Amino acid sequence: MSDIKLVAEARTEFGKGAARRTRRNNQIPAVLYGHGTDPVHVALPAHQTTLALKHSNALFTIAFDGTEVLALAKDVQRDPVKDVVEHIDLLIVKKGEKVDVDVPVHVIGEAAPGTIHIVEQLTLSIQALATNLPEVISVDITGLTAGTVVFAGDIALPEGSVLVTEPTADVVLITEPRVEATAAEVAAEAEAAPLV
Repeated sequence: MSDIKLVAEARTEFGKGAARRTRRNNQIPAVLYGHGTDPVHVALPAHQTTLALKHSNALFTIAFDGTEVLALAKDVQRDPVKDVVEHIDLLIVKKGEKVDVDVPVHVIGEAAPGTIHIVEQLTLSIQALATNLPEVISVDITGLTAGTVVFAGDIALPEGSVLVTEPTADVVLITEPRVEATAAEVAAEAEAAPLV
């Protein structure tokens, strides 16, 4: 179950002006939808909600009008300048229901000496129980040598999760770093090259 409980207030005013007034009252406009229900417009406490959104795929218990529903944040709109949350779309989920989510990839360990790793997929799409969604998927690259590719299908997923991303998708590449030639080396090569 969710350990993030937010108490919401029903919104009766809509539009940009109403949204601005909601934000001035330290609340975030949000919409709850899903499971064939009509969308419900609510206002969430800004500080508590913003902190909760720092966890990827956080499951919320939203309390309003004497009821509680479980919900996932499906779309979070932020102000690009102030980096504050302006609006949230919340998908209502049920206990025991499986949902598709994108989970950030987290690289752990060190590859073989003299190599670097390149993350090709920042997230993996998985299907998991709504009440048991991982925050990250760890990819261990300990000791991997140059030329190694870690595919999505090679990664151990949390128990009960199913991979939605194509199993042959490159997730992490291990390679040798390219060294830029210095100006002196370029000049030396030019002198050594035969004139045509």
